[in-house]
Amino acid sequence: MSGRVLVLGIGNVLWADEGFGVRCVERLAENWSFTDDVRLMDGGTQGLYLLPFLEEADILVVFDAVDYGLPPGTMKIVENDDVPRFMGAKKMSLHQTGFQDVIATAQLMGYCPETLLLIGCQPEEIEDYGGGLRDIVAAQIDPAIDYAIQRLRGWGIEVRQGQGDGSLLADEAIRRSAYEHGRPSDDEACRVGDDRFFPAAD
Repeated sequence: MSGRVLVLGIGNVLWADEGFGVRCVERLAENWSFTDDVRLMDGGTQGLYLLPFLEEADILVVFDAVDYGLPPGTMKIVENDDVPRFMGAKKMSLHQTGFQDVIATAQLMGYCPETLLLIGCQPEEIEDYGGGLRDIVAAQIDPAIDYAIQRLRGWGIEVRQGQGDGSLLADEAIRRSAYEHGRPSDDEACRVGDDRFFPAAD
């Protein structure tokens, strides 16, 4: 069952564990390469702007932080018709509402990918603006990627070790290592957010 594949990481990296999906697709691109029929993308919080990419895909794999009501760090797999229901359950932020709308719109227009796979992780903390992934959530990045690779190979998709195409990922400055290592210490950080993202006072 090979076909055109879109591997999408969604979420807002500025809100701690909300960035799980984006960090997964970044790690995937760092360590694995694919043929031209597989596209890796940081979908961020783009919502309906993602529609043209879904239109071109036969298989959609989504990494995301999802509030399943489970213990933090729990990974849960959802497939096909169940994906829209879980993307809209216990919305944590506008990005989930937006992506549920993306799937619904694609279905109405008749070009939603035939196969949907959601690899979600229960967040621990999403109220820390400027914060990084919590350890219990970050620990699920590699298992999530291992599962995705297993499924991709099962669909007949060639997956090789090596660097993938990162052209649809965020700028290097916002990738996980640069972003989290640039965060001030707990003593220096503004606890209502990260002052790297506040405009300078006049």
